Amino acid sequence: MDLLQLVDREHVPVPPGPWQLLCFLALPVRDILAKITPEAWSQIEEIRLRQNRPLMLSLSRGDTFIDPRGRLIPAAAGAYLVTAEDMKRTLQLMSNCSLYSLEEELRQGFITLPGGHRVGLTGKALLEGGKVRTLKYITGLNLRIARELPGVADKVMPYVINQRERNLYHTLIVSPPQGGKTTLLRDMIRQISWGIPYLGLPGRRVGLVDERSEIGGSYAGVPQKDLGPRTDILDGCPKAEGMMMLIRAMSPQVIATDELGREEDVVALEEALQAGVKLLTTVHGHSLDSLKQRPILAGILRRRIFERIVFLGFSLGVGTLEGVIDGRTYSALLAEPIR
Repeated sequence: MDLLQLVDREHVPVPPGPWQLLCFLALPVRDILAKITPEAWSQIEEIRLRQNRPLMLSLSRGDTFIDPRGRLIPAAAGAYLVTAEDMKRTLQLMSNCSLYSLEEELRQGFITLPGGHRVGLTGKALLEGGKVRTLKYITGLNLRIARELPGVADKVMPYVINQRERNLYHTLIVSPPQGGKTTLLRDMIRQISWGIPYLGLPGRRVGLVDERSEIGGSYAGVPQKDLGPRTDILDGCPKAEGMMMLIRAMSPQVIATDELGREEDVVALEEALQAGVKLLTTVHGHSLDSLKQRPILAGILRRRIFERIVFLGFSLGVGTLEGVIDGRTYSALLAEPIR
């Protein structure tokens, strides 16, 4: 079906999926993107609007531009130029004509749309006390498409489940940017929450601190992604504070977070360990050596907090499982990449 048939020009009732984003785009941009084939849509990871510059897409195979007829082209010449009016109307649609209502999101530099799609923003930063208070004159938007891939964690779960104790190993996922760590984490949470009978894992209560609304894709506090029946989510909450809140109030058996990196996060992880909670988190990186060069992460490795360290990469495509090591002995549990 032509996507134009799915999009009402005023109210845009579209089925779930990445083209949900069309209803938040100015009509000229919307109409161009609606001409893209479903096959091409399946490869789109990001849609980038930059005022007075070419409309660009980030695909799994690299960046491309798009012309006014909806054709993907390799060079910027001939691409559709995003206008100031396109930016203005798109922001109105995303904010329901009230950017003021998104002041906190603007301060953080992103907003979350229904479906869990995240929009990064750039423009003029207004400071207060040396910190960003909000953004003004927004001239760049990065629409990052959130996708669920049920089963993507199947290749990982046998390595991170302690079948003898019927529980999860403390697990750290290491991945370069856009390497698939959040997608993997999301499916791991779902499977742990439901339970994995063939690995002897009963369903576990998972407490998720989703600081950037990216894992659960929550909109108005409601997760848009399937995270299982035993998962409690703190959306938009700083990781360190959120972990302590969950431990005090929700008695989780597993704590999950994304993108570890601050000293206070490490302190909270150690508190969770003392509470007997299993840990599941991610960090940006390429290798064990790259982690050891970062003081905070080097300290975590020295203390042998994580029992399993999972490495993702691109050798066989996005989300390749490059290796798994025992975090206590650093011995390899998986040496050959798996796609």
